[in-house]
Amino acid sequence: MSKKLRLGVLFGGRSGEHEVSLMSARSVVDALDDKKYEVIEIGISKEGHWLYGDGALRAFETGEHGSLHPAMMIPEPERAALFRQEIGSSLEILKELDVIFPVLHGTFGEDGAVQGLFELTELPYVGAGVLASSVAMDKGLFKDVMRAQAIPVVDWVVLEASELQADLEGALDKAERFGGYPLFTKPANMGSSVGITRCKERSTLLEGLMDAAQYDRRILVERGLDAREIEVSVLGNEEVKASVPGEVIPSDDFYSYKAKYIDDASELMIPAEIDEETAKKAQQLAIQAYRAIDGAGMARVDFLLDKVTGDLYLNEINTIPGFTQISMYPKLWEASALPYSELLDRLIELALMRHEQKMGLLRSYEGERTQ
Repeated sequence: MSKKLRLGVLFGGRSGEHEVSLMSARSVVDALDDKKYEVIEIGISKEGHWLYGDGALRAFETGEHGSLHPAMMIPEPERAALFRQEIGSSLEILKELDVIFPVLHGTFGEDGAVQGLFELTELPYVGAGVLASSVAMDKGLFKDVMRAQAIPVVDWVVLEASELQADLEGALDKAERFGGYPLFTKPANMGSSVGITRCKERSTLLEGLMDAAQYDRRILVERGLDAREIEVSVLGNEEVKASVPGEVIPSDDFYSYKAKYIDDASELMIPAEIDEETAKKAQQLAIQAYRAIDGAGMARVDFLLDKVTGDLYLNEINTIPGFTQISMYPKLWEASALPYSELLDRLIELALMRHEQKMGLLRSYEGERTQ
């Protein structure tokens, strides 16, 4: 019998999406094949403390962390493990790792920060690298890259939180200048619809800007559309595949946090009821955008389909999409003949393949030698 792969599942985090991460992690842990993997549960508290121990995920779900051990990773190659250090003692290895699955959403997890730690440690990890993670996370920068690739996106402007503090009326004028209401305000670096407001007038625009500024120093203001929400799941490294498109029919004015995770009234239409040409265009644009940011492993690509004109706009890429039982990413692959557990196996394989490829690169340069 072959040795089990020591798979770390990392969840929680210092993010407004902490609770969503726990829901995703629960689905992942429950679906992993225990014949293939030794699952090591690692939680990050809202204060940023890394904690490890038997039943760590359950401890986070109940809020009872007392039985868990403080843990850390050392940003040095060939030390891919969890460590513990007591005061006055040397480092102790808690658990060695073969690969890690960061089931983290939002800041410090989906933005390239933790991926940088894995790179320094030379630990294989599931999902996008530092570059793709950071570009996809920042909604303003992402739109700049998409426009450079001639991929259609909805008009936008980015405001700094400092602009609100220095000249609030001027910031409101700037937000209103490029389009009429409705407008959407969003933290530039956040997901799961946290901090998003649909603004119908100047007073709600003010509320939306102030709310978004609680989560990020950069705020995206976007022209509102009467649109259908179409989503495509993407899988692969160099060889990239796109799933059948699906449609989200939100229970709220838009696909808000409440509509996603609380009221259980939104509908997921799989496959989306769109014509074949639009479906193929969404798949092609999803792959093009994924490659443009150097995506790896997985992503969910979200589109807005204008109900009036039929125009398709790329909205955003989620490099660590939701993995809950109701999440669109795994559901779209199930509809594309790739069951949940097999999807997890494939993502882990892609992580190991990407790591092997990187380890074959030169890390030093001696220049041309003279005779």
